[in-house]
Amino acid sequence: MGMMKFAVTPGFEVGGTIFKPEQLALLGSIIGENAKIELTNFKQLYVEMEVERLEEVKRKLSETGLEIYPVGFVTKSLIPCNFCRGAEDAGLEIAQKLNRMIAGISTPSPLKIGYAGCALGTSEPLLKDIGVVKMRDKFDMYIGGEPKSLKPAFAELFVTGVDAEQMMDIVQRLITYFQNNGKNKEKFSKFIGRISIEKLRNTVAS
Repeated sequence: MGMMKFAVTPGFEVGGTIFKPEQLALLGSIIGENAKIELTNFKQLYVEMEVERLEEVKRKLSETGLEIYPVGFVTKSLIPCNFCRGAEDAGLEIAQKLNRMIAGISTPSPLKIGYAGCALGTSEPLLKDIGVVKMRDKFDMYIGGEPKSLKPAFAELFVTGVDAEQMMDIVQRLITYFQNNGKNKEKFSKFIGRISIEKLRNTVAS
């Protein structure tokens, strides 16, 4: 009997990434006794369960408002802050739109994208592959954060002062360029080092 994984999130709102009790109760009750649930460090639950009931379970979970994503070498769902400055000031709607655009795209290695609604950066955007920080009505973008290493590194400033539409376009261009030019299993930070941040900036953000 085969097993397969998928990722689950409740989406996000002011206050953070919040599961409702009934969503967790349903998840625990329908995935089966052989299933496993893993908490990731990027605000997703990984569910491993029997293939035979996979589509039925995904459908029932989706009906409660949970979002279902693929696992593996893909862009992860957006890792947001808690929007403590409120939905409008922190750009909740923009973050949700960005998430819909980027989540689940096949990439040479897993890609984590963080969003912060202000310079407090509670979602730790400088430790993500791509970090977006809202600065009043504009956005600064950072790339190449590397937390999982004996030599962790902060992301470098990539572009500054772009509007929401430009920001989303640049994120999409970065993902596409990584898809087309990254080596299999190459980390995004290594990819940037090989290509150079200057060439990426000239190719993707000019």
